[in-house]
Amino acid sequence: MKTNRRIFIGTTTMAAGAGILSSFSKDGKSLPHYKPTGNGLKFTFRPFELQLRHVFTIASNSRTTTAVMLTELEWEGVTGYGEASMPPYLGESHQTATKFLSSLNLSQFKDPFKMEEILDYVDAALPGNCAAKAAVDIALHDLVGKLLNQPWHRIWGYSPENTPLTTFTIGIDKSEQVIAKTKEASAFKVLKIKIGGGNDEEMIKSVRSVTKVPLCVDVNQGWKDRQEALDKIFWLKEQGVVFIEQPMAKHDFDDTAWLTQHSPLPILADEAMQRVGDVERLHGVYSGVNCKLMKCTGMREAHKIIEMARSLKMKTLMGCMTETSCGISAAAQLSPIVDWADLDGNLLISNDQFEGMKVLEGKVTLSDLPGIGAKKII
Repeated sequence: MKTNRRIFIGTTTMAAGAGILSSFSKDGKSLPHYKPTGNGLKFTFRPFELQLRHVFTIASNSRTTTAVMLTELEWEGVTGYGEASMPPYLGESHQTATKFLSSLNLSQFKDPFKMEEILDYVDAALPGNCAAKAAVDIALHDLVGKLLNQPWHRIWGYSPENTPLTTFTIGIDKSEQVIAKTKEASAFKVLKIKIGGGNDEEMIKSVRSVTKVPLCVDVNQGWKDRQEALDKIFWLKEQGVVFIEQPMAKHDFDDTAWLTQHSPLPILADEAMQRVGDVERLHGVYSGVNCKLMKCTGMREAHKIIEMARSLKMKTLMGCMTETSCGISAAAQLSPIVDWADLDGNLLISNDQFEGMKVLEGKVTLSDLPGIGAKKII
């Protein structure tokens, strides 16, 4: 049964995409007849460092910058943009991404529409390197979408009006800083609060002193005892929290399954969730999954993850790292079919290189720009 489900998700995803690709065009009448001309894909990349507006603190670490790799994939004069965001806990860096991306020979591919073939090659090139792989995947999706002159949410057949509200993240901090950050986020209709650092109650009470909007919390594996965790969750529900992310260690399946069974709120996998094979493994342990492009190798696999989770009646959250509007806009293409979105990574930085998805009145708002829905501004 599990194998059949995998086959179903994989084949229906590819078939739906192929069918829609065949019907789109630049003029709305027929698909542009792009044919291989003997010119291979041209791939370039460059390291970049994101500057965060505030110190970003979670249960295990703090940082003020995030290393990223910005990529470009060009064919027949059209360029697609991609991004790898590499916070330290992912285990990737400018050095590892440079090594991986330098090993690729994308010029061997003469037809960008052979997306499965290209991305299979990228995924098999070296193990790991998921964010670096996502940088290629996103650039390829952007390129193909631009060649079709359509955004990916439309290629996939999703209704942009169905996008959810997005959370805005408040990192662990002292009470006065938490209050100030919460006030700055007054335009958002739901907030994500980082806890698990030993001052959980102080964090929530500080936020609640200035806003009554719904909250979700991300513990980042910070809780150790399941009964204590359950007691906290009952209290958090009283405070208007709607779901809990990664309350306990990612390898602690037994205690997490017990917590999920007894919790009055959905429990979502974050650190425990990476690639599509994890979804069935986590079914019955968590209520849902947080899908991030940088952990799953990009849009192709994120699409499969969301569809797989939905088929198993699991809740879905489209998440992100601190990223430019390139990565965030790519993730936002999937937002019309998820339960929740946490797509604020571009809003946490001060040196965005792109313009794309907007948050209007707290809601993810997709543009009509083709591809991933972003354009380079710097």
